Amino acid sequence: MARAKFHKGPPALEKETSIPQKANTIIDAVLYGSQKVKEAEKQTHSKVLARGKYVHELQRHHVKPDKVEDYIKLVSIYYPMFANDATNDVHLCGSWSVEVGTLDTFVHIWEYKGYPGHQKTVTKLANDPTYIEFMRQLRPLLISRSNNIMLEFSFWQTSPPKTTNGIYELRKYSLKPGHLLEWEMHWRKGLECRRQFCEPVGAWFSQLGDLNTVHHMWSYPDLQARKITREEAWHVEGWADTVSKTVRFIDTMQSYIIRPLNYSPLR
Repeated sequence: MARAKFHKGPPALEKETSIPQKANTIIDAVLYGSQKVKEAEKQTHSKVLARGKYVHELQRHHVKPDKVEDYIKLVSIYYPMFANDATNDVHLCGSWSVEVGTLDTFVHIWEYKGYPGHQKTVTKLANDPTYIEFMRQLRPLLISRSNNIMLEFSFWQTSPPKTTNGIYELRKYSLKPGHLLEWEMHWRKGLECRRQFCEPVGAWFSQLGDLNTVHHMWSYPDLQARKITREEAWHVEGWADTVSKTVRFIDTMQSYIIRPLNYSPLR
């Protein structure tokens, strides 16, 4: 008679130990992210997410209300001068004034040729008499100023100079720490839903300054077109799912309607 084959351990015990293991796996995924994301996190975010060619600086200038006209005159003279200087490894993406949001505020986005280009340009300008004079005139006009150093997402190249004669929307999302990769994975999938209706300008994540922060910019003919565009996107398969899967990773959201200054390459 053939001998019966027995398991080394009781089947019931195997089941009992597998349930906690599965539970731990689910808990880990909820608390710390999926295994796919964990694998990606073994690399730096800049390697996983970034296009890698350029470094972008977002500057914010909050101007004294009675000095706005003086400010616009000043930057309209000096910023094109710095941007068009071939010895600087930088060019100006655009300059905008805030129309909805923190008023009397101006936003400028600069594109450097990587970190070496940023270092070269900053060092050169610090010793440039023209730049020193610009800063001397600028400081008395301001209430405050701040900046972020950002990288653009690999799937969304910053728009080259163009004229749209419309408005721009700059959105700022402060993400829960540790969830940038998961947010990007879901958001990238649903981005095509929005591209069908409006012009994407750029999307960046911060490396220095406000960390765990994403900025993205869109262009619209006007506010009514923006309203219609956003409503239409909800009827496209995939957009509602994108929103539901990304919003849980966001702590705060801000939206600014901005209008380009006359010299802005993007306007």
